[in-house]
Amino acid sequence: MARQLIDSYGRVHRDLRISVTDRCNFRCQYCMPAEGLDWLPREELLTFEEIERLARVLVERFGVDNIRLTGGEPTVRANLAVLVEKLAALDVDLSITTNGTTLPALADSLVEAGLKRINVSLDSLRADRFLELTRRDELDKVLAGIDAAIAAGLAPVKVNAVMMRGINDDELLDFARFGRDKGVTVRFIEFMPLDAEGRWTNETVVTLDEIVRRIGDEFPIEPVERTSAPATRYRYSDGGGEFGVIASVTQAFCESCDRVRLTADGQFRNCLFAVDETDLRSLLRSGADDDALAAALAAGVASKWAGHQINQVHFIRPRRSMSQIGG
Repeated sequence: MARQLIDSYGRVHRDLRISVTDRCNFRCQYCMPAEGLDWLPREELLTFEEIERLARVLVERFGVDNIRLTGGEPTVRANLAVLVEKLAALDVDLSITTNGTTLPALADSLVEAGLKRINVSLDSLRADRFLELTRRDELDKVLAGIDAAIAAGLAPVKVNAVMMRGINDDELLDFARFGRDKGVTVRFIEFMPLDAEGRWTNETVVTLDEIVRRIGDEFPIEPVERTSAPATRYRYSDGGGEFGVIASVTQAFCESCDRVRLTADGQFRNCLFAVDETDLRSLLRSGADDDALAAALAAGVASKWAGHQINQVHFIRPRRSMSQIGG
């Protein structure tokens, strides 16, 4: 029987986020500064074999049963379907978060390799605003990617929209209608202090309470029972599907969080907002056996703090932005 990956507060961790690259084919304001970032040299990235080995240790030793591939933009990693097939063989719930632009070409091959679910990041449904936010005029490609994911049989298809006051919060109901019409689950995300340019303030956060109130004023909704998943969920009472809100800022769910993260360069993070990391790449490349890897993973989770403390005076902003950590 697998041991549990447990921290000192009794939280059991079974959800692994793997960043397969720090690169992206967008230069989003949320993820990176206008001048871009210095990409990691190829040799500093974990190989597919190294990723598979760490994932196998987490699955077989600690009962991890949910793996999500992130980036950067994971689909810019060459031969991604090869990694999907390796991880799908571990018999886990395997999913991916992507900006969706390459899905018309990749969705079928990813499903054939074993991908089950997908999240597409999309912060505006307006072409001019999408261009402003991403510095790419490719909204049509993202929308086509969502259609390709649906056609390939990925389910559920979720659309992640970071709501930012004064930037895209006037599209809140547009996203709600989009989800209802398209049959996808929109997840509204409170703007978190992980933007590369450091412009986050409390005033830019569109809160869960506001999101739920504004949608509820337009459509009849009812709450769905909460799970360990990050989103607080609501269903449309008329059968129009559901939406979720990830309220990391105003209603933090740290007490139920079961996620750990592996960065593209092999650093193990026990929290999205962690300020310390465990260097697994060095262990891998120095010949460490699985027992040593398991010990490092267990120690990393054991040191997890109670919560991220956003809005507290002692909150420390992580030195890496979202594109470097993996969502």
